Amino acid sequence: GALNPESNVQFGEGGAGTFSDGKLTTGTHDSRIAQVMDTLVAAGAPDDVKYSHKPHVGTDVLRRVVKNLRLELQKLGCDIRFGHRLTGLAVRDGGTYFDGTVGGGNHSYEILRRSSPSGRLIATDLDDEAIAAATQKLSLFSGRFAIYKSNYKNFEQVFAQAGVDKLDGILLDFGVSSHQLDTEERGFAYMKKDAPLDMRMDRSNPLTAEFILNTYTRQEIAAILRDYGEERFSSQIAAKVVESRQIAPITTCGQFVDIIENSIPKKFRQNGPAARKSFQAIRIAVNGELEGLYDCVTGLTRRLKKGGRIAILTFHSLEDRIVKRAFNELEADCICPKSLPVCVCGKKKEIEVLTKKPVTASLKEIAINSRSKSAKLRVAQRISE
Repeated sequence: GALNPESNVQFGEGGAGTFSDGKLTTGTHDSRIAQVMDTLVAAGAPDDVKYSHKPHVGTDVLRRVVKNLRLELQKLGCDIRFGHRLTGLAVRDGGTYFDGTVGGGNHSYEILRRSSPSGRLIATDLDDEAIAAATQKLSLFSGRFAIYKSNYKNFEQVFAQAGVDKLDGILLDFGVSSHQLDTEERGFAYMKKDAPLDMRMDRSNPLTAEFILNTYTRQEIAAILRDYGEERFSSQIAAKVVESRQIAPITTCGQFVDIIENSIPKKFRQNGPAARKSFQAIRIAVNGELEGLYDCVTGLTRRLKKGGRIAILTFHSLEDRIVKRAFNELEADCICPKSLPVCVCGKKKEIEVLTKKPVTASLKEIAINSRSKSAKLRVAQRISE
C-alpha cells in the first residue's frame, strides 16, 4: 500500500482530517469514522491505527474528509478493485481469456500478469478512447493480447477472427467506466449540468440521448424509463419532456435533470439523486445494453473449456436478473414436468454456479471507490464440454 505509519497526509478543508504518525484525527466522532478507518487500512495503514476526534463538528466535515481521502488514495495508486473478480476466474499461466469490456485495461492487465508468461487475452470494447488507453497500458505484454473494436455480444465473429475456439476464462464488467463518467462531453453523468446529452459507448453510433428525448413519443419515453430504469414516475417525466421540448430542444444533462426533478414530488426525492434511474434508462436504450444479453451469456459460457470460469459484474438489477436466469438455466439438470416418470428433455447440467449469492463490494472497496456500492459479482464454472 501507499500509506504507512510514518505517512503524514491532510484531508478536507482547514485540517478537518489528518493521518500522521499512525494516528487518524478527524472532525467528528460520527459512525462514518468506520468508513475512513477501512479506507486507511485498505490502503496499507496498520489494522490497529488509532484515532481521536474533535466533538461538536457536523458530519458534513467528515464527508469532505472521506471524499478527499478517496481522491488522495487514488492519486497514490491504491486500487483494490481486482480482488474478488480475478480470484474467481482462477487465472493461470498458459490459459486463454476473454475480457468483453476492456475499458481502461485494468482487468486485462491483471489477467495478463497472472497468466504470465504464456497466457493469452482476447478483448473487446466499443469506445475508441478506452481501446487506445488499454492498448497503451497493456504494451508490456505485447504479443499476448489482441483488442477488437466490437460489442462483446459479437463474440462469435471476434473469436473466429482471433482463431480462438475454447476459453479458460471470461470476464464481463457491465459498469460504465470512471473515465466515461468523469468526461463531461460523454454525457453519462447527471452531475455534469452543462454536459451534452450523448451517452454513447460507441461514438460512431448515430443514436444519442438527445435524439431520444427530442424525437421519441411520450409513450416510448415512458416505456424506456419504466422498463430500463424502473422509474415510478416514468409517465410524469415523459410528459414533462414532451412539454419542455416544445419550448426549446433538450440538449444538456442539466436540462434533463431539471425536468426529472420537476416531475417527481418532493417527498420522493429524498432517497438519492432523483435523476439516477432516468439516466440509467436512457443510457441502456442508447446502447442497447440488454438486447441479446441472455443469449450472449449463455453462448459465451458454452465456449468455456471444462473447468473454465466466467465472472460477470453487474451494476443494476435488470442486468443481474438476466445473468442469474441464464446461469440457473445452464445449471439445471432436467426441466421435465415432475409428473413424468423419466426424463425426456435430455437437458444436462452444464455449469456449477460458484456464487450462490452474488458477491458485493466490501466496506473497503466502497471506501476507495464509491461507485462499487451497487456492484454484484456472479461466477460459474463449466463442468461439461
